Amino acid sequence: MSTGRVLLVDDEPQIRRVLRITLADEGYEVTEARNGEDALELLRTDRFDLVLLDVNMPGMGGIATCSAIRAVSDCAILMLTVRDSEGEKIAALDAGADGYVTKPFSTPELLARIRSALRRTLEPQTGAPKQVDLGDVRIDFERRTVTRDGDAQHLTPKEFDLLQYLISHPNRAIPHRELLQRVWGPEYGDEVEYLRVFMKQLRRKIEPDPAKPQYLLTEPWVGYRFSPPSL
Repeated sequence: MSTGRVLLVDDEPQIRRVLRITLADEGYEVTEARNGEDALELLRTDRFDLVLLDVNMPGMGGIATCSAIRAVSDCAILMLTVRDSEGEKIAALDAGADGYVTKPFSTPELLARIRSALRRTLEPQTGAPKQVDLGDVRIDFERRTVTRDGDAQHLTPKEFDLLQYLISHPNRAIPHRELLQRVWGPEYGDEVEYLRVFMKQLRRKIEPDPAKPQYLLTEPWVGYRFSPPSL
């Protein structure tokens, strides 16, 4: 039985071969694409659980491909980035990636990140509201939808998971490590840049004024806090 369907996008045949064998040995069903254009063509006709996407490719680069995929699919996206390229990593998250793995990486690290990306870490919170209104924004946890003045706001799966966890723990300063491990998985904990990028995106979609947030607040040196609207 397949562990999941993975679309592997890399222009290097040798890398694709090694990763295909590694993933197939773990039970994943792997489809290969040589570039971003081929990946998008495959996504038009087939469904994948996860896209493993290299950042540096000729033609349509990994960042542009990630943005294009995210516009049409909610599948998990993990990007392969170059170590010490902080700007590249932030760009990957901004483009809609759920996370990244830096080269060179070990096989256990890669497999752990894939498992985390495919796993829904959040279970329904006891006593959590089914629906929350934040001014003109309505969040429906059962349908996993967000609307603003009646217009749909597209949140990636990880953006919604992060928002759900924060709202389920109102008025509590939640540490970075707890957020990362509950939303991304136990293999995470030090990737504070993930939270910075995702909170920026959430504030843009949720807050009346993203530059002066009312609901999604930063707790300096600690983490983040959801402040419910005053009744």
